[in-house]
Amino acid sequence: MKSRLKVIVVGSGAGGATVARELVQRGWRVLVLEAGKTFRPLPRALLRSAEPLRRLGLLGPPRTISRLFPYLDAIRTSGGIVLVRGLTTGGSTTLACGNLVRAERGLREIGLDLSPEYAELEALLQPRPTPIERWRPVSRAMFAAAEGLGLAPRPVPKIVDPERCVACGLCEVGCAQGAKWDARRFLSDVRRNGGEVRTGMPVERVIFERDRAVGVAVGDEIVRADAVVLAAGAIGTAQILRRSGLPVADRLWVDVVITLGGRLAGAHQLDELPMVWYAQREGYILSPYFDIFSHYFHPPWRRVRLADRVGLMVKLADASAGTVRADGTVDKALTSEDEHLLGAALDRARAVMGEAGVRGPFVPGLANAGHLGGTVPLTSEDVPSMHPCSLPEGLWVADLSLAPLSQGLPTILTTAALALRVARRVAFPSAYPLA
Repeated sequence: MKSRLKVIVVGSGAGGATVARELVQRGWRVLVLEAGKTFRPLPRALLRSAEPLRRLGLLGPPRTISRLFPYLDAIRTSGGIVLVRGLTTGGSTTLACGNLVRAERGLREIGLDLSPEYAELEALLQPRPTPIERWRPVSRAMFAAAEGLGLAPRPVPKIVDPERCVACGLCEVGCAQGAKWDARRFLSDVRRNGGEVRTGMPVERVIFERDRAVGVAVGDEIVRADAVVLAAGAIGTAQILRRSGLPVADRLWVDVVITLGGRLAGAHQLDELPMVWYAQREGYILSPYFDIFSHYFHPPWRRVRLADRVGLMVKLADASAGTVRADGTVDKALTSEDEHLLGAALDRARAVMGEAGVRGPFVPGLANAGHLGGTVPLTSEDVPSMHPCSLPEGLWVADLSLAPLSQGLPTILTTAALALRVARRVAFPSAYPLA
């Protein structure tokens, strides 16, 4: 009797968990290797207790973010942008805001239509907006101001159960109520179907025989398989590829986030879900957002009380121009075009906040980013097989590394849709010859 095919999936976030779930349901033996530890939500009381340290400036600079948020890996790029990624079961989905929108900038231009995958995932996850009556008054006021300025704001579809959500505002440190979907639910499906998820397993490189991937190296251990899928994010995937002697594109994009901070007495913006609405413009979105990173680690924000801080996020679709090195260091800075667009976006944010009664001084927050992509970009020739031509047989990528352009939008749905398409090509490679 022929044994079942085995696949190693590196990474357990939106990409890795989706691939693993799809392939285990198709009869593959699945092993998920996650570099981080098992995720547990951070207690809100711990953040409250950190307030005195924050006001005194004792939490340190942004590079110490991981001290307060142990599942976040923070990398400061050469251009001063703080890149954050989740190193834990569920990856960055455990530390995301639970938004689900179709982000497809640059995909249709290469002939990639993910509409079937989007529809399938939306039917499965059933996103819905946060009821307006649960928005804080300041978010309603900014929504009305954005409408008045012709910005056409709309509620964000969320994968958050409003019946279970307690509006603690801390989606980004994990949901203690289990109200927010994250990729651990797909990992549970993997385990129920006989798959295995191993934590604390950082993959060093891919192992090849006769120009085909046959496994991975984890420390001194070699783990063999019929196929390897890298879904460790644009940084983790790029590191593994470089250490394996394979090319990586110097086209890293990160969806830069800068939150404009203002003040309004008793706003209590943290007491609602982050990003309840968004206004999409060319190259960026605006969305109400209490920026936890800036609140705790950005000195210019230090003097405003937690209850009085108001933030309006700019999420920027930045240029695809950045380099990830084998050791994980990153060269990435805003281009002059990025800076120009960011300035215009912050001006709009300032206008919205002012119209809504939020007072200054308006202070930009920490430049940070958590949507990392573009290091193994698909071309139009790659789309039928979903296998970049730079990769040998048996090796696949299933994360935002495949997306050629920055989105300036939430990306969980796009990551999962890319991964679902890749999984089906892994399952039926003969139907889609490699480019």
